[in-house]
Amino acid sequence: MEIRRIKKKGSEDNKKSAKAEKAVLKAKTNEELNAQNPTRKNRRQATEAELNDPLHGVKLAQILERLVDHYGWEYLAYRVNIRCFKYNPNMKSSLGFLRKFSWAREHVEDLYVNMVKEEREEE
Repeated sequence: MEIRRIKKKGSEDNKKSAKAEKAVLKAKTNEELNAQNPTRKNRRQATEAELNDPLHGVKLAQILERLVDHYGWEYLAYRVNIRCFKYNPNMKSSLGFLRKFSWAREHVEDLYVNMVKEEREEE
């Protein structure tokens, strides 16, 4: 008859999480990452024009989420006349349509830029 030992997962997980809590996370600069891995390409810094562009670094899903939170699906359906905003709207179908048709994406991006400008003016 063989007796097997059962390890307690909780004690090992607690030790790992305690070590993780003690470790201080520090973001590495591009220079540090390039020094560690010389084959890594040097990253180009964003220009002032790119940093001022409200669409810079923002994903389409984030744009749509912010628009839906701010305006709602009804207003989006009124401004951008597409079925996925009018009938049974959801993120998945809307994102698929916007990725497929550039004209619809441009309309949504214009709405987003106008929303961001309005928010900046209010501040």
